[in-house]
Amino acid sequence: MDMRVFDLFKIGVGPSSSHTVGPMLAARRFLLECPELFKVSKVQVALYGSLALTGHGHATDKAVLLGLMGETPQDVIPDTIEDKLTALASSGSMNLLGEYPVKFDMMDDLLWHKQEVLPGHPNGMRFTLTRNDGTSCDQVFYSTGGGFISTEAELLQSASTDNDNTTSSLPFPFGTMAELLAHGQRSGLSIATMLRANEVTHCSDAELDTGVDKIWAVMKGCISRGLQISGELPGGLHVKRRAAKLWRSANESADVLPHDGMHKVSLYAMAVNEENAAGGRVVTAPTNGAAGIIPAVLRYYAEDCKPSNPEVGIRNFLLVASAIGMLCKKNASISGAEIGCQGEVGVACAMAAAGLTAALGGTNEQIESAAEIGIEHHLGMTCDPIGGLVQIPCIERNGMGAVKAITAASLALRSDGTHHVSLDQVIETMRQTGADMQTKYKETSLGGLAVHVITVNHAAC
Repeated sequence: MDMRVFDLFKIGVGPSSSHTVGPMLAARRFLLECPELFKVSKVQVALYGSLALTGHGHATDKAVLLGLMGETPQDVIPDTIEDKLTALASSGSMNLLGEYPVKFDMMDDLLWHKQEVLPGHPNGMRFTLTRNDGTSCDQVFYSTGGGFISTEAELLQSASTDNDNTTSSLPFPFGTMAELLAHGQRSGLSIATMLRANEVTHCSDAELDTGVDKIWAVMKGCISRGLQISGELPGGLHVKRRAAKLWRSANESADVLPHDGMHKVSLYAMAVNEENAAGGRVVTAPTNGAAGIIPAVLRYYAEDCKPSNPEVGIRNFLLVASAIGMLCKKNASISGAEIGCQGEVGVACAMAAAGLTAALGGTNEQIESAAEIGIEHHLGMTCDPIGGLVQIPCIERNGMGAVKAITAASLALRSDGTHHVSLDQVIETMRQTGADMQTKYKETSLGGLAVHVITVNHAAC
């Protein structure tokens, strides 16, 4: 499997990995691969399917424009975004990759094809560049979830090579959990150790640790910001940020109940997803829509489980979590537009459950069991964001997913790891469930809460 821990955990901005991070990366990459930008006379971007249907709420238009200007999700400063876009709107021109000037009309050059879906994936976009001499450059990209992007050719190539692990140069190649468990049984190594061995074929141990530590630092900082900031989220639903107020209340209350620890875990997750909804700095884990679950469970581990060596535990947590994310990405999907929220919150819950089990010393079999429980109890979850915004029900779903992950880890750690349904089986079930799910329930805002709440009780939103 040609996937790394840093493919699953990307530093970026909200509110969506597939609708914001992916399109920004695609726009920039398109220009980098087009020759003779100094001759450009026109650039057009067409968005299709889910990108068009929920693109306004997911800031896809803003992301594409920023990408054309040369910005990247990991480096763009969130507080500068609106000023950049306001300048573009008032001037009617932009500098491609920050260097090549071209006129750009957001009404004429950014096209929304809400009734058309490109064949490769529900999240499709087409970039077209025209030069002064009449020549052009044209490319279709797909944003396949979690900030992953592919051209049409790459998507076809990926489909033809996904099942081939025989030529892998990794010490522990795996395409299923059964294969990873078999490696562990033969070698006597933990999943975290095997993932580390795979990763250090690309970098040194020190570089891996530095990268993983940076991921945790960004996650931890995101929780802290979300627990301090109040106010209203953008987008027009008038959703109030609740995490900070509830956090203050939880810390000021003299009445402590047994479940208050889980309440705080929920607030950690909600704090992250409120930051995400506001366009703040987050880490795809594995997506932005599910970005709060892993940070919340990690903070719970670091602060409440009182580990003797938290640094090693956190690194092992993220390595093991990435293995689960890789399997879900490869054998099913982490795209809400493809298989619903089961592929986002469900997968994040499984990743967090597996990571926590590993950090607490669980066996490989217990890790597999925890991940399976995490997905199993999210099967069939739809992606139906109200108003196309990553707010309702997304923010609360992260809080619930974090608590479920801890429960799954607890159940697995108190067993010997044997169970009736394997992780591979539940991932395949998730894939089939997503294929059977009606399109309107897959990040289109045409079904579920997105329709009924707006129609029946719009004022309450």
